[in-house]
Amino acid sequence: MQPISEIYPLLSGPARRIAITMHQKPDADAMGSTLGLYHFLRHLGHTVQVISPTNWARWVDWMPGADTVLDFELHRKKSEDWLQEAEWLFCLDFNHMGRTKSMASLLSALPCTKILIDHHQEPDEAMFQYGVSDTGKSSTCEMVYDFIAGSGHAEKIDIATAECLYAGVVADTGSFRFSSTHASVHHMVAHLKELGLEHTKVHEQLYDNYLENRLRFLGHVLMNRMEVYYEYNTALISIPKADLLRFDIKTGDTEGLVNYPLSIQGIKLVGLCIDRDEERKWSFRSKGEFDCNTFARSYFEGGGHFNAAGGRDSAPLTDTVRRFKEALKENSSFLQ
Repeated sequence: MQPISEIYPLLSGPARRIAITMHQKPDADAMGSTLGLYHFLRHLGHTVQVISPTNWARWVDWMPGADTVLDFELHRKKSEDWLQEAEWLFCLDFNHMGRTKSMASLLSALPCTKILIDHHQEPDEAMFQYGVSDTGKSSTCEMVYDFIAGSGHAEKIDIATAECLYAGVVADTGSFRFSSTHASVHHMVAHLKELGLEHTKVHEQLYDNYLENRLRFLGHVLMNRMEVYYEYNTALISIPKADLLRFDIKTGDTEGLVNYPLSIQGIKLVGLCIDRDEERKWSFRSKGEFDCNTFARSYFEGGGHFNAAGGRDSAPLTDTVRRFKEALKENSSFLQ
């Protein structure tokens, strides 16, 4: 994989047909980074289409350009045609094609130039001709900002681009709480503010844009589905499918839930398991020196960042929860 800077001179060349994609069930960073790049590349005169492997949360629909994104599962033929004709494919906020669900084999076989922008660990570099992978970055949105500025086109950042990029940074830094919030993040935000970004609007759209049922669901989960194992400084939330149906939970409604138990004094690790139709989805968060990425890869076919990772399990909910508890015992020395 060649450095992404190698394509900087090509950005101002002849107009290209460019596709941009992200991981399945895109969050604010995935949607914000792809749309931020979408606006930038269009300003340079390129023909661009963002394609999501799946549907996405309602609370990112406000992002400028979200109404143009293709859902691969809903618009498969149109998406496939676009991808087959693309000259460039930007892959954002994931580093293995398997994270794109049913798009994976199609993307892997495309003859076009593939470009990676991502901040997760252990990228499949052989799949990409150009790219940047930096686990020290707060978010893919910050990396897209760096890409735009590094290419010498910072003047192309308009309010639409700024709103998309800021949203992803806010979400992935926990509103600037996490250790990944380096000085570069604040420099970026200062620049976006100088351009006219109204940050309050973005925060309201991200955090004050849910339906009543989600709040009642959160209360139910924290009261009835959370277990705390103080001997391991760990909290577990396991949510059966019946709860999702009872409260009419949609894509994105569980976003951020895994962070709540971290506010409990002494808790170093949180595991959230949600019973989905096809599999059990895990999210992990930690404080301090516990490595969520290694934990997720070792036990739940997952991975991610040091303090934030995800995983999966095809076993029933009760079985995967039991596996989690067994893993706690095996890692007890790291959780004291």
